[in-house]
Amino acid sequence: MNAALLNLADLHPVLALQDGGNVLLHRWQFGFNLIYHYLYPQLTMGLIFLIFVLETLYLRRRDEVFKKAANFWTKLFAPAFVIGAVTGIPLEFGFGTNWAVFSTVSGGVIGQTVALEGVFAFFVESAFLGLYLYGGEAFGERVRWFSSFMIFLGSWASGYFILTVNSWMQNPIGYKRLPNGNLAIEHLWKLFLNPWLFHQYIHVIGGTIVVGSFAMAGVGAFYLLSKRDIEYGRLFVTTGVIFGLVASIWMIYPSGDMESQAVAEHQPAKLAAMEGVFETQKGAPLTIIGQPNAQEMKIDNPIELPKVLSFLSYRSFESKITGLAGIPRDQWPPVAWTYYSYHIMVGLGTIFAGIMVLAALMLWRRRLFDSRKMLWILMLLTPFPFLTNTFGWITTEVGRQPWIIYGVMRTAQGASFNVNSGNVYFTIAGLAGIFFLLSVLYVLVVLKEVHAGPEPVSEEDEAGLGEEVEDIL
Repeated sequence: MNAALLNLADLHPVLALQDGGNVLLHRWQFGFNLIYHYLYPQLTMGLIFLIFVLETLYLRRRDEVFKKAANFWTKLFAPAFVIGAVTGIPLEFGFGTNWAVFSTVSGGVIGQTVALEGVFAFFVESAFLGLYLYGGEAFGERVRWFSSFMIFLGSWASGYFILTVNSWMQNPIGYKRLPNGNLAIEHLWKLFLNPWLFHQYIHVIGGTIVVGSFAMAGVGAFYLLSKRDIEYGRLFVTTGVIFGLVASIWMIYPSGDMESQAVAEHQPAKLAAMEGVFETQKGAPLTIIGQPNAQEMKIDNPIELPKVLSFLSYRSFESKITGLAGIPRDQWPPVAWTYYSYHIMVGLGTIFAGIMVLAALMLWRRRLFDSRKMLWILMLLTPFPFLTNTFGWITTEVGRQPWIIYGVMRTAQGASFNVNSGNVYFTIAGLAGIFFLLSVLYVLVVLKEVHAGPEPVSEEDEAGLGEEVEDIL
């Protein structure tokens, strides 16, 4: 690992710099932009899947209620999509403004996938969203359905291409070094079929469905608690709980399990920081609750499950887990950030699965719509999947430190060294102001649309919708 780093530094004079500039500020700006930006794609990628489901039900059953329900959620999807696209633009520029050396060295590898992500995000999704919004009625229901499918396909393809970049940074393969020290693609399909990409992609997609499902169930619960738009409320709760149950379990197994095994195999320092393992040991316990104490190299006040971490990581209760003490300290990630972010993510994800199992059981027994306590829980849980996804990304990115390309380039080497701290502070302040304004506008739009509710249904449609919900159950 160190040999690869030193060799690259020798080949590329810029990388021999001790520090790439204001590294911490560059990380804060990019991270702040990324966290805010991702609040919207995690919602839209989940919602567009559910909208496509509603459109498919409409096409198959010819019930106008499904179409009206899809129209309602599109009003919440469209502004989120626009804000997500707008806030993603500074991230694209950030590769050049904040991470110029990284972009110079790795551009020959990741440039194509970043461009493809832009093509799908800004062209395919945008074009078919326009057709879906303004041409669906003119061109007929099949074109409307196809447009929703293409938005769904473009959204998930966009996520695939951007995760191709991230998975390569986590597990760099399929590249070669040029004489000038830069990197270039050697095997394009290795980049697109990176083993790390498979489990990361299905885990991220599962997280977006959790967000969309909880949002739909939460709005449906609000309508039922408010005793308005009752049939829509039942439809939204039913759809949200069914897909939320599947996605919540999916996040634990198999996708979450696959992620953990890959980290154990390829990034032992990240695993040790995530789980608070300081000493290398066989039969390592899984820490449920505890506080990492990096100074004394231990977990304070631990509640542990003996040998479970070894089994989850390597399918053997006696397998060895490498502790942080066995890894050079300059290769440690920030332990507290990684540990707490990971445990918040896992804790909330486990709670989600438990609540959805209970809600699905009550739905199956025809008791959910009348249970105000469970409806309150579903409504109040709406924002928490956003937090879970955010902490998941913090775990992924902070846990990779100090590498920007794992084992190849350190983060400090990839930063822009000609951008002074004043420039970064000014940009962070500007982004914060713009993001605050966008947040206020989106919240106002959501409150307005939720208050207005879906398009009223006729008595005939309402009776038909009740039968549809019964059929689903």
